[in-house]
Amino acid sequence: MLVEGLPPDGALARAASKSPWTSTEYQLADIRDLLGRQAVDFRNANRGEKTPQQPYPEPVWRPGDPTPKQKAKAEARKLRKAREGSQQIVDMVLPRKS
Repeated sequence: MLVEGLPPDGALARAASKSPWTSTEYQLADIRDLLGRQAVDFRNANRGEKTPQQPYPEPVWRPGDPTPKQKAKAEARKLRKAREGSQQIVDMVLPRKS
């Protein structure tokens, strides 16, 4: 068959998996994330006693991850639902105004 000889990271394989990235690009993103974490670990292990600990860097965006705009919308939705839930509790507890 013609399909058997195609590369595993070729255009057909990416289209079938619905991912624009090849496995090499995913591996490079993983390596970048690991190197960033190792650098922070090294700095934290060799920092002064009074120097605050550094946080880990944000991981590299990957296809399928929410964009910053999508994250902000989800956070706003979560806060709105929390406010609505809180207001429902207040409405149940407090007497109604006549």
